[in-house]
Amino acid sequence: MEKNKIKVQTFLSRVPLFNSMGPEELSRIALGTTEVRVERGGMIFQRGDPCVGFHQVLYGQVKLAFTSLAGGEKVIELIGPGQSFGEALMFMGSPYIVSAQATEDTLLLHVAKPAIYREIHNDPEFACKMLAGLSQRMHGLMCDMESYSLRSGTQRVAGYLLKELHEDEGGLLTLPVTKAVLASRLNLTPEHFSRILAELCTQQLITFKGRKVTVLDVPALRRCAA
Repeated sequence: MEKNKIKVQTFLSRVPLFNSMGPEELSRIALGTTEVRVERGGMIFQRGDPCVGFHQVLYGQVKLAFTSLAGGEKVIELIGPGQSFGEALMFMGSPYIVSAQATEDTLLLHVAKPAIYREIHNDPEFACKMLAGLSQRMHGLMCDMESYSLRSGTQRVAGYLLKELHEDEGGLLTLPVTKAVLASRLNLTPEHFSRILAELCTQQLITFKGRKVTVLDVPALRRCAA
């Protein structure tokens, strides 16, 4: 038990939300923290389940999505290492309104609501960090809404590719999820997403095979996204 507690403290100390805490504060948070290991495709929670804390991703990736009774899916967000989810509903005391599924083998920390409330009461800086995280998430969702409403499908795809592109990788990038999941995240049908990729290839802006994409002309792709 003691060894596991130390391990959780080590994980917590690497999370941006908790990295300014000392050993005593980390110990208090660790008492309310549980490791959650989920294999690829495994469900973390379903819509309607009670929210009694929030999750922090240490490695892997989590898909948050709405699912219809007919089996249709709308991907809301893809959560990667260093990111968290569930804070707003935890504070509201509401059940989950989306489902969460691991898109690859994933390790998370689940921090229980009482541990968070205790630290907010004791540490105003911690409360400010949580508010900053919630504000950043809200800003991201508003940017998504603007993109869906005002930008074309081509602009959305080009913008996403540019966002994922790292200069030191020579124009190469790997899509983090299947094309169907990514299409849903960008509010496109899989067929429309595939057509856009094909058009970008025809214009000699990119090439792709499977999930591997090579950006051939970054300035021209930026013009597409503008």
